[in-house]
Amino acid sequence: MRGKLVAGILAMLLAFPAAAGARDTIVTSFDGTPIVTHFYPGKGASAQARQPTILLGHGWGGTGEPENGAPAPYIAAGYNVLTWDARGFGGSGGTVNIDHPEVEARDVQALVDYVTAQPEALLERAGDPRVGMAGPSYGGGIQFISAARDSRIDVITPTIPWHNLLSALYPRESLRAGWNLVLVGAGIPTSVAQGFFSPAGIQTGHQSEHFYSAVTGGVSTGMLSEADKAWFQEHGPDFLLSKVRVPTLIAQGTVDTLFDLDQGHNNYRALERNGTPLKMMWFCGGHGVCNVGSDGGNAFLSGSSHVSRRQLQWMDRHLRGVAAADPGPAFEWIDQRGSWHASDGYPPRTTGHLSGASAGGPVALEPGANPKGGILIQADPDPAAPIRVQIPAKGGEEVVGPPQVSFTYSALGTTTTRSDGLTHVFAQIVDRERNVVAGNQSTPIPIRLDGQEHRVTQDLTRIAQKASGAGFELQIVSQSNLFDAQRATGAVQVSDVSVRLPVTEPLVAARPCLRPSRIGFKLHRVEGTRVVRAEAFVDGKRKLVRRGRDLRRLELSGLPRSGRMKVRVVATHNTGSKVVSTRSWNGCVKGKPRVRRVPRPR
Repeated sequence: MRGKLVAGILAMLLAFPAAAGARDTIVTSFDGTPIVTHFYPGKGASAQARQPTILLGHGWGGTGEPENGAPAPYIAAGYNVLTWDARGFGGSGGTVNIDHPEVEARDVQALVDYVTAQPEALLERAGDPRVGMAGPSYGGGIQFISAARDSRIDVITPTIPWHNLLSALYPRESLRAGWNLVLVGAGIPTSVAQGFFSPAGIQTGHQSEHFYSAVTGGVSTGMLSEADKAWFQEHGPDFLLSKVRVPTLIAQGTVDTLFDLDQGHNNYRALERNGTPLKMMWFCGGHGVCNVGSDGGNAFLSGSSHVSRRQLQWMDRHLRGVAAADPGPAFEWIDQRGSWHASDGYPPRTTGHLSGASAGGPVALEPGANPKGGILIQADPDPAAPIRVQIPAKGGEEVVGPPQVSFTYSALGTTTTRSDGLTHVFAQIVDRERNVVAGNQSTPIPIRLDGQEHRVTQDLTRIAQKASGAGFELQIVSQSNLFDAQRATGAVQVSDVSVRLPVTEPLVAARPCLRPSRIGFKLHRVEGTRVVRAEAFVDGKRKLVRRGRDLRRLELSGLPRSGRMKVRVVATHNTGSKVVSTRSWNGCVKGKPRVRRVPRPR
């Protein structure tokens, strides 16, 4: 079964149709590496009718050849589209560095330079084209680091990206063994074989030696070396997100067992502090197996027509500046039956909990692979789980967010490869109505084999479910298909188990304040000067600071939807002079904000 699944995954990753109608070019990157690109003029675009351009990145193991017609909706809507073979993949040269900010992000800078010279490309100013970015997985991760490095990126729509590679591949020091093997197998064909047929001449690109080392060492020992950990940590985008100040729509997969909902949540929370326009969508798909039949998704690709529509609306609103374009509520998510839900804020407000408790019991630790078998990228229910806790529900509750598990344990045993006395048990929430693990997710919980009593309270991986009357069940097991095989022999005595699932508030259609919680300012300039810094204050508290070569507009988001407030913007020019704009804002009143004082030099 596992062999067939891996073969199917590789086929999905590599079965892309040939490009048609593209203007193909070799772009030379910062270090001389040739990057194979395809430029598609948008419908109606010309030198006389220039249009914005979207850089569309591909997934891991893919190429710039259009994936399932991905560029078509953007081209039909009039956007130019640029696709490319990422460094080390397809016909491009170089070594795959997994979207490193000092390597692949600099490749994107060279691509933006290329867009600048295209006759159909709309320019904001000389050398600065109007550019957005889109793409899934590997093509999602590149967007954050590119926007952090290059201020010419104006809008991004990352689909199933990561927040931190180490926490994604090695959460709580437990290796995602199945995904590591799949990623190596999926990357080899396009990072090695296709390079022999490159239009830039034979390219001998390959994946980074650190990646091979992490996989081979991790699979054999269950651990990553300190050098490999450090290499994954330096990729970001977590430590770069404070520099990302462009409108961002994040789409994450509810059944994604590689870059799970927690990765998307952490990205959103980091960007929220920047005051930039944000939207979150959770669809059924990503790096995993979607098991709903309605507008769900597809492994590795967004797959959801609803998500695709929202992404296009996001580009229309923030890249093209169409005021009437409505990308919908701040947060939208799909449940296990394929129905969409919404909230006017993210995360949605928690109004209560579903809970359960158990006295616990022993969990036997036996080395080896999961004896139940199953799919290596999906958690499955265990009818013989040693710890099972019932979680009753009335039905209809919206369970969105991280379950929380608490228990006391003491453990004795030995491990075959680890010298730190650490092993793991795994917690998962089972949907009793369908007898599937919610979101296909299991969460590793570190266990110390020291014979001492420990109390553990841990959030599990986020889930998105609409409860049925059958309720849920917490299972604590010693093995999971998602992670490394159990390497310990011994037993864990578990007691005093409790679990809580967050119940969130649904969007109420008749809310009095549904006005968008953002306001745009045109930055006023003194003749002959440029605005190089802009600060925004809400009721006297600084909310946003932006810097640039010539700032034209400032957008504030996350403003309260009710009550009056004063918004003050201070624009600093390259000469040192300042212009102050002050506005009164009421989140429940229709119409434009009223200017209380005209801008004046100071």
